[in-house]
Amino acid sequence: MNNFAHPPGTFEILKRASGSFARLGRLWTAHGVVETPAFLPVGSKGAVKTVSPAELKMLGVQMILSNTYHLVIRPGIEIIESAGGLHKFMGWDGPILTDSGGYQIFSLAKLVKIRDGGVEFASHIDGKRFFIGPAECMEIQRRLGSDIVMCFDECLPYPCDREYACNSVERTLAWALICKKTPLAQGQLVFGIVQGGEYKDLRIRCASRLKEIGFDGYAIGGVSVGEPEELMIPAIENSVQELPYERPRYLMGVGKRHQIIQAVERGVDLFDCVMPTRYARNGSAFTSNGSYHVKAGEYKADTRPVEEGCGCYACQHFSRAYIRHLLNIDEVLGIRLLTIHNIHWYMRFMEEVRNAIKNDSLELLKEKLQREE
Repeated sequence: MNNFAHPPGTFEILKRASGSFARLGRLWTAHGVVETPAFLPVGSKGAVKTVSPAELKMLGVQMILSNTYHLVIRPGIEIIESAGGLHKFMGWDGPILTDSGGYQIFSLAKLVKIRDGGVEFASHIDGKRFFIGPAECMEIQRRLGSDIVMCFDECLPYPCDREYACNSVERTLAWALICKKTPLAQGQLVFGIVQGGEYKDLRIRCASRLKEIGFDGYAIGGVSVGEPEELMIPAIENSVQELPYERPRYLMGVGKRHQIIQAVERGVDLFDCVMPTRYARNGSAFTSNGSYHVKAGEYKADTRPVEEGCGCYACQHFSRAYIRHLLNIDEVLGIRLLTIHNIHWYMRFMEEVRNAIKNDSLELLKEKLQREE
């Protein structure tokens, strides 16, 4: 663990953009400083798919996300703890945020039984049942040794009727209070998660109550769960308006460029999404002109890089034709190269966002993206 000028949890707002709530920030954690707004690649099971920690560092990744539920199932918390914690186990010395497993209540809905005290999961691997409640969730994340620990919450589906949403928010708040009171390791930060579905008053109530409890940071959950996009931004706005200005805000599971920009304008600092790695596994690349399918036949003899003008390793050394060939013969190097490109693309985009806030040109960047898309 490193020593820094400020204790973990310090969040410095360096500049606020003119004309919006966007802000340039710096978050101190026990394993490093994160310049915000920032994007976190997803390594749910202890690895960002197909790329090494050294490559992530070279790409400019500041922090990664792992998932409590998946690590409980495989390899098991005891194995990770015996290896010295998640950082040592996976060979990553930068900050790690661990999601609590609340999203799996939504994504694995057929395999869970929700009680007021927690959730009984049936493993999606072998059906083995295990229980996670708020106190158990905090204890697991303490043993993992992650830098940012997420409260245990219930991620609501869309659509969701109001009565259930209301009861669910009360459950999430009760769990948040237990999470806050459960001891963690020195230097670990804990974030509360705003839920409430599409209901404005529930979002406001949840955010307001979490603020009263008091957390190191706050997340906006329960978006990008199948709702139309026109409901997503109001859900973000309704959540953010009650959150303390001086603490970091994290929008969970949102990764489209225009969505990130809109959230940044509303004061969001952190993002995560599986899109860079998932698109790569499906043979697709991100570019400033949108994504495209490299595996398509039209690129069979295309000697251009994945994206002209890109400085990533894949674009500097290989052609579309070669990467397409790798994908068509099921050579994992093809997925690796596209993943490297896609993560580089996301890191470059977030750097653009930070520079735009710094230079008061966020609106110009937004207009540029609208033209490109």
